[in-house]
Amino acid sequence: MRNHYEHDHQVALFQWADCQKYRYPELATMFAVPNSARRSPRQGAWMKAEGLRAGVWDIFLPAPRGKLAGLFIEMKAPKGKLTTPQIEFRDQLHFEYDFSICRSWIEATNAILEYLKTT
Repeated sequence: MRNHYEHDHQVALFQWADCQKYRYPELATMFAVPNSARRSPRQGAWMKAEGLRAGVWDIFLPAPRGKLAGLFIEMKAPKGKLTTPQIEFRDQLHFEYDFSICRSWIEATNAILEYLKTT
């Protein structure tokens, strides 16, 4: 289960993005992936049947830059580590996408701004 630290920073990131989408229109397309939400076994089976996959990172910005098709962000608490499925997901896609592990909303904004500068 995602702890409140990660949740609070992810909320702050999306609040920042909402305020910046006029300056950076790509931010209007950024979205969260609800992989770590707590759910009942029935809901989990339902969502898995719909295509929910373990290891998908928390946030995706589908803004092509150069040879990259977008940016995935994984929000982690200060001592949090990637899970094995998250590592496998990144390793399968690292040639087509950029990935950033962020421990605060400020780190995430910096990662996004750096990615958006990519040509």
